[in-house]
Amino acid sequence: MAEGKWSSLESAVIKSLRKFRDKYLQRDLINTTTGENADKDAITGSCYLESIPVDMQFYVMSFLSPQDLCQLGSTSQYWRSVVRDPVLWKYFLLRDLPSWSSIDHSSMPDLQGLDRPVLDSTESTSPDFMAEYLKGCPACRRRRSPLRPVYSVVTSFLHSLVVHTEPRFAMFGPGLEQLDVSFVMRMMNSPDVLPVAGLPQRQIDGIGSGISFLYNNQQQFNILTLYSTVREERERARAEQHSVQSKLFVTGSAMEPESVDTKYTIIPHVQEVCRVVDGFIYVANAEDLTGCERKDELAQIRAMIDPVWGSSGRPLLVLSIISRAGHSRVPCVYMAQQLHLSRLPNPWLVQDTEAESLNGLLSGIQWLLRELGIVV
Repeated sequence: MAEGKWSSLESAVIKSLRKFRDKYLQRDLINTTTGENADKDAITGSCYLESIPVDMQFYVMSFLSPQDLCQLGSTSQYWRSVVRDPVLWKYFLLRDLPSWSSIDHSSMPDLQGLDRPVLDSTESTSPDFMAEYLKGCPACRRRRSPLRPVYSVVTSFLHSLVVHTEPRFAMFGPGLEQLDVSFVMRMMNSPDVLPVAGLPQRQIDGIGSGISFLYNNQQQFNILTLYSTVREERERARAEQHSVQSKLFVTGSAMEPESVDTKYTIIPHVQEVCRVVDGFIYVANAEDLTGCERKDELAQIRAMIDPVWGSSGRPLLVLSIISRAGHSRVPCVYMAQQLHLSRLPNPWLVQDTEAESLNGLLSGIQWLLRELGIVV
């Protein structure tokens, strides 16, 4: 956000807090003079803390975590009302959204509400930005995750003793081919992060068997990597910095006559893959900062996860990937918005990932496995 807009938003927060503080202190003064508050010492102490200049209150709150703010709200009626101020939480959302490392189908905030002018709505009609923040913040989501009961730990151990079919995932997307670090090669050569468990014997004509990995030295899973074209064409396109026409899809007309969006269908070999996999991994190029809508990418994702090939409940993991730490990236929330993931019926998660270090990959794999009911 531009510096001028930040200053305007901070001024709006301070104005909103000052308006509430003045109203609250005026009401407290009336209650005191009419004898409705018997404990004068308590009132004096409370008002002393609450009468700190509003800009200083805001400055202090800007350093607090969401959990700290909620605890602050439990200390008095005044602070309970202050920490629920919608303009304050809109500020926190806009400030912190770019730093969130993941977002999923159940926690995606209402970005349209954030685009509306700050002072356009009254308190009664303003969106609950506090609820939006607490719902979407990764740290808050982890705190809401239930602890594993003892019986699930025992069940997980017994499950590990039983020979079973490993889950299979189809992996595709431009992030596999457009970066200057090969994500797949890093996966295959990082045994300290994700050990390779082997190459399965089963084959899919024209695709192969994929590669099996071991998560947390416990759960084996298989990834079938689907490249858009042959290696020579991919390398030439990357060197010349242009996109390549994917051979995984054939184009057709859109289903809606008025639509200008491209309709894709996957080729027969890929159809066979989509019939047997348990979920999907889409590798999105987060270094593409052009702000495009990525509707073409959405159309290709839809072609892969089309319910005609299998259940619409199969999970979709989107790895929003950059080559290495320090590169500018599209924040995961805005990646979900650009890909229009809210239009999909499948459960999905967007996870920030780095190709060189594989940072973020294990979190994404853990989510995939849990979506399949595998406790890891």
